Amino acid sequence: MSRVAVSWTGGKDSSLALYEAKMLGSVIDCLITFAPSQEMFLAHPLDFMALQAQALGLPHYVFEVEDPFDVGYEDAISSLKEKRGISTLVTGDIGEAAGHDPDWMVDRCARCGIDLIKPLWHRDRVELLNKLLALKFKIVFSCVKKPWFTEEWFGLDLSPSSLEQLIEISRRTGLDICGENGEYHTVVLNGPQFKKTIRVGSYSKHVVDSVMYITLENLRLEGKDT
Repeated sequence: MSRVAVSWTGGKDSSLALYEAKMLGSVIDCLITFAPSQEMFLAHPLDFMALQAQALGLPHYVFEVEDPFDVGYEDAISSLKEKRGISTLVTGDIGEAAGHDPDWMVDRCARCGIDLIKPLWHRDRVELLNKLLALKFKIVFSCVKKPWFTEEWFGLDLSPSSLEQLIEISRRTGLDICGENGEYHTVVLNGPQFKKTIRVGSYSKHVVDSVMYITLENLRLEGKDT
C-alpha cells in the first residue's frame, strides 16, 4: 500500500488536506515540514508543529532547505522515499499564488519519482472554510497583515462570524479569502483527526511593521473529552 507524507505547516490548509487524504483512503505515514534556514516561523512555530504531531499521533520530520531550493526540496523528498518508503506527497495548496509557479512542487516530486496529491486544489474557497467549520476544526488566526486586517484579528478563532467578515473584506479589497497570497495564517488546535487537543494557557501579541502575530505560550495536550 502507498505510504503517504503530508507537507505540514500547522495551518488550516495542511490540516484539511490531511483529513481529505485520509478520507480518500490514504495511509498517512508522517508529516514533513520544509524549513528555509533563514526564515522565521512567526505564524507556524516549529515547536508548535511538533506538538501538533504528538496530538495527531504521527511522526514529524523537519528538513532545512537552502538556495537552490529545487535541489534542497528534492534532496529532502528523496530522503523520505529512501528511508520511509514514501511514494506520495500531499500538500494543502488551493490555487495559484502570486509570484509562485503552480507546477513547482509537481516538478520536484516528479524528479524524485513520487506522486503528488493536492486534495484542495481549485476548490471553492468559501466551501473549504465552511467545511472546516462543519468538521469542528479549532482554528486560530496566528498572523494577519495590514492593510487587510486590524489588530483585533490576531488570536481570533475561525467562526461563522469571522468567516462572514472575511467574505466582506474580500469583497472590498480583493483579499484571497483563504490567505493564499500570505495575507493571513492560522494554527490548528484540534480537529477530527486529532487524538488529543492542544490547550493554550496564554499568548502574547506582536506587531512588526505591517505584520501582526501571536506567540502561543503554556501549551499542553489534553484528552479530547476534557
